[in-house]
Amino acid sequence: MLPIVHHPDYQAPLRPGHSFPMSKYGYLRDALTRRGLLAPGRYIAPAPATAAQVALAHEPGYVARVFEGRLTAAEVRRIGLPGNDAVARRARLSGAGTLLAAWLALEHGIAANSAGGSHHAGPDGGAGFCVFNDVAIAIRNLRAQGLPGRILVIDADVHQGDGTARIFANDPGVFCLSIHAAKNYPVRKAASDLDVGLPDRTGDGAYLVALEAAVNQAIAACSPALVFYNAGVDVWEGDRLGRLAVSLAGLRARERLVLESVRTQGLPLVVVIGGGYDSDPERLAERHALVFEEAARLVA
Repeated sequence: MLPIVHHPDYQAPLRPGHSFPMSKYGYLRDALTRRGLLAPGRYIAPAPATAAQVALAHEPGYVARVFEGRLTAAEVRRIGLPGNDAVARRARLSGAGTLLAAWLALEHGIAANSAGGSHHAGPDGGAGFCVFNDVAIAIRNLRAQGLPGRILVIDADVHQGDGTARIFANDPGVFCLSIHAAKNYPVRKAASDLDVGLPDRTGDGAYLVALEAAVNQAIAACSPALVFYNAGVDVWEGDRLGRLAVSLAGLRARERLVLESVRTQGLPLVVVIGGGYDSDPERLAERHALVFEEAARLVA
């Protein structure tokens, strides 16, 4: 069975009408339970990351302000989420969840976190609904715990993984690939090791061709010992914050392409869900569930 890390506090309360679809995490849990991928009421749950763990990826002063509820008004605006205890706990759990999923992937070959993909949080602070960068926290803690070899981050969210790129800008042990809509957020892009910026309304055919080439190039370039995959579903043609035109069939094909490209080479793979924006969070959760379905097919 696919190891899936989940916690009910991945969902923090937000004001009605908030643009971030926070309830999708609960709906995703339900979708995975209906598919038999999670047992009802049972899941692998992380403990919240400590300040020391988070500070391996982020500036310690910023980490302390999040933990102590002392974010400035400017920092709260940049993140776009309240600077309260529930949001801070959610960010700590998400980072710890991705780290736990990484250890499970190293043991089982593949594992997933039902949250994560907070790729806009950079070394100095959060941005774009991302308080802490869970993939960066996981990588830095894996390193601190002695994991050898290079690590590849495949970021297929529609928005560039700018925070991840900036955190690992001077780290030759981490290779960052970002394939995204060229004209989407953030306006000022960072420099990943491999950036593939796609024009607006790129559809299934061109998208999958570009993705396959980029994934193959990245794997060949870094010969990774571990791969993280940010499976943001905001590439879908109807996403509120997208700009691309990938269909549901194309989205499933993407998941299968990435997962099989990595696993056929025997590389351990960690899946995080990334972004997705819809006025119907239950429908959004069904799109996020696709990568879990495809990952479960690869579990022996």
